[in-house]
Amino acid sequence: MKTGKIVIAGGTGFIGAYLEEKFREQGYDVLIISRQQPHIQWNDFNGLIESLNNATMLINLAGKSVDCQYNAKNKKEILSSRTETTKMLGEAMLKCTAPPLLWINSSTATIYRHAEDRPMTEADGEIGSGFSVSVATSWEKTFFDFKLPATRQVSFRMAIVLGHNAGVMKPLTNLVRFGLGGKQGKGSQMFSWIHIEDLFRIALFIQSNKTLTGVFNCAAPNSVNNSTLMHTLRKTMHQKIGLPAPQWLLKIGAVIIKTETELVLKSRWVIPEKLIKAGYDFKYAQIGLAMNDLIK
Repeated sequence: MKTGKIVIAGGTGFIGAYLEEKFREQGYDVLIISRQQPHIQWNDFNGLIESLNNATMLINLAGKSVDCQYNAKNKKEILSSRTETTKMLGEAMLKCTAPPLLWINSSTATIYRHAEDRPMTEADGEIGSGFSVSVATSWEKTFFDFKLPATRQVSFRMAIVLGHNAGVMKPLTNLVRFGLGGKQGKGSQMFSWIHIEDLFRIALFIQSNKTLTGVFNCAAPNSVNNSTLMHTLRKTMHQKIGLPAPQWLLKIGAVIIKTETELVLKSRWVIPEKLIKAGYDFKYAQIGLAMNDLIK
């Protein structure tokens, strides 16, 4: 059993809840920073400093969900909920007498351009354009602008995280269940993903490999296109019928459920080159393995 203190900021979502449970199983004391009671509050600056002092690791997951319409109000909240919380954590770190040894800050694989022609690595990936990309670049800049000599800084460019009946798995399995689990749009757009268990294991891997710093693509090494994703999901759920959703229908649906088609139609093709070179071994490298585990 391991001992020590781990702080998870923005830790009340499905990723944070999973990480909290897994770290507690390892023997760590886990503290959560959140706007929800009874956790450490964002507006309690002294509380932030106290929670971070002598921590083994800080993982920051804070940020408003992007599963919403990109109107002016939501855009402002999506950006500020990421950059301002990161800034608050950095400023609290500077006040610590014994700051965390490792700070893992969330980012997103959406930072890369729409890619159907080739995969994006940390070394040669092309940064895209548009609102989501500008949020990601501002987020990473805010994080790396802090110079913390006692703390290693790592940014996780996370692909779509697949969890048990959580996140994107809920709407996808519902579509399949009702016979609507065909390809979405052209179906050729790439889908980069990561099983939530691998995300946890990567955090441990980064923690134990003390020379690793900078940005890391957190995605399984085998991306699939949308058609393959939906076919695999139908097969796993034993559903033969899967009506496709053309782009025009997705746009209408997005307006009705107040979200953006970018979440489905952007081609994210990301390779975790740095993790592979560092020797990380994925538990769920294939989409079929991941789906078999998640759908029980």
